[in-house]
Amino acid sequence: MSVELSWEDIVWNDPDGGSIILHGVLPTTVHPQALRPRVEWHALALLEGPEIEDVWLLEEESEKESPGINLASAILGGGLDSAMIEDLTQLEEIQTGRFPDPEPRRLHRLALRHERPVYCIEPTLDDPAWEEQRTQEAKVSTHWRKLLSMVRIGKKWKKAVKVRIFDAVPPPKKVPRDMATASVLTAAWWDLTESRISPELSNARDERFARRLRGALAVERTKHGDDVKILLPMVQTWRPAILAMLNALPEPEEIISSTGPSHQQEEEE
Repeated sequence: MSVELSWEDIVWNDPDGGSIILHGVLPTTVHPQALRPRVEWHALALLEGPEIEDVWLLEEESEKESPGINLASAILGGGLDSAMIEDLTQLEEIQTGRFPDPEPRRLHRLALRHERPVYCIEPTLDDPAWEEQRTQEAKVSTHWRKLLSMVRIGKKWKKAVKVRIFDAVPPPKKVPRDMATASVLTAAWWDLTESRISPELSNARDERFARRLRGALAVERTKHGDDVKILLPMVQTWRPAILAMLNALPEPEEIISSTGPSHQQEEEE
């Protein structure tokens, strides 16, 4: 059984105290109740920059004005994201192709509702080290060989999906089996997304994120003690890489929380 595509949340315990719950999510897909976290948590972490909160608000506003516009834009945009979303939206038993990204946004709204801290783990571009990281990623991903391979994305996509089919893990009872298919599609999408940059750059990114996650946990530990829990919704297939970096115990990096837009104290949907 694939650990990457497992439906169980992964709990990482910091030797300094506290834990981080790695909650696997599938992009644009609504998670049934049975797959939602059942533990109490004190803070939310997102592997995004702080601008994600404004992006979600804009997507919600555009959906109110023109329902389905974000989905249409994503599909018409072409490329890898389009290939994944087109296949996801063919699944009839589950709700997919939803914007903003349903599960992270649901948990974000829940954090705001209960005034829990939100930590945006991705640094901003005024951070010199992160600016260099993103610059190097852009150079690698826009190399002519990478760009040429994207022209044939349809063939590469079908091959990636076939490879991942054998890793499928049946979902829990009472959860539509189409969730397993969505999981396979997400894994194929993640594999191709990561192939755009080098393993060295992926590792550097994940190590930085692990440092900042430990930093967020250190802050929350001062408030809630050694039993503190931070919930981290993230792409299901990405979890083993982040877990490995956390297990390496990188030095915690100082980080402050974001409370989200002040007027956005929302009820959970």
